[in-house]
Amino acid sequence: MKKIGIIGASYLQEPLIQKAKQKGYETHVFAWAAGDVGEESADYFYPISIVEKEEILEKCKEIGIEGIATIASDLAAVTVNYVAENMGLVGNSWDTTLKSTNKHLMRKCFEDNNCPSPKSIMVETVEDLDGVSLSYPVIVKPLDRSGSRGITKIESPDRKVLEEAIENAKNQGFDKHALVEEYATGQEYSVEYISYNGEHEFLALTHKYTTGAPHFIETGHMEPAPVDECTLDRVKKVVVHALNSLGIQYGASHSELKIAKDGTIKIIEIGGRMGGDCIGANLVELSTGYDFVGAVVDIAMGLKPESNKTKQSYAGVHFIFDKEDVKVLEELKKNNPEILVEEDVHEFSGEAVTDSGSRFGYFLFASDDKELINNYLPKK
Repeated sequence: MKKIGIIGASYLQEPLIQKAKQKGYETHVFAWAAGDVGEESADYFYPISIVEKEEILEKCKEIGIEGIATIASDLAAVTVNYVAENMGLVGNSWDTTLKSTNKHLMRKCFEDNNCPSPKSIMVETVEDLDGVSLSYPVIVKPLDRSGSRGITKIESPDRKVLEEAIENAKNQGFDKHALVEEYATGQEYSVEYISYNGEHEFLALTHKYTTGAPHFIETGHMEPAPVDECTLDRVKKVVVHALNSLGIQYGASHSELKIAKDGTIKIIEIGGRMGGDCIGANLVELSTGYDFVGAVVDIAMGLKPESNKTKQSYAGVHFIFDKEDVKVLEELKKNNPEILVEEDVHEFSGEAVTDSGSRFGYFLFASDDKELINNYLPKK
């Protein structure tokens, strides 16, 4: 039986673990022991933190894995590509990995290759902004985190507010710097692609719903996003150019961008991995029929994935922030239970939701009726 390494054991990686097992592979999962679902579902689990890439590499050599993968985690993607490059397995280069997991290096790459993206500067302290010309509002964020962690919108150059936001971003990140970027206006979207040997196949454009300022935590998503074909074509051209600029050759990619009212596109960031928040693992397949997780497994094992979109439907996810969101779920279950795909509602702790990881669950739904999907999406 062929062996695949999987980096991460949380619920985010569980679809990948199950898909690899369905395809007949022996799963070897690496993560810090925390009682996560993947620790039990894996064929073999190794309690090694996902950041310990050298230790994981040595264990993977000992095991003799023939492929390695992760989904929905920039941090895990670093280790995946480090192991792949050192073992001659399928993956993206180390240079590409650095550019697609460090937002400062990514922005420099975008600037060098004329990819449309907001102006930004890497800072360690607020003093690094002295003499720098930026248009406000700005966004302050960590260099190397996802899931809305450590993000703050600042409306004007208030030194104390900036200092607090920079320290918050640094504390949330692993690289103890922050990125200060000009705020891009417009509706936010994400774009899912699958790549093999440098050829990129578009899978889906996702309409993103967020809390807005100051932290922009996702409240829900819908696929496909309601945009016209001309706009979609422009998005595809911008994203493919950016993927080539970063050097992404293999696997899933998750691009986040904004489209202003005048049609201007700005790339916020691109991850060389599948989107989280149920986008890659659920919404893509529900709306297109494409086995996105299966394609990630195939590519990791050196196989070219099939282009197998089988339908055009609508799918959404609504995240739970408070009891009002639970009421929406109950309404769906009462009036349209046939469209409910999955629900996962946690007990309310009474604490405020500060990032994606502190939400109280979600529910997934799908239908051929677009308006029915719209009924249960967030109103924000």
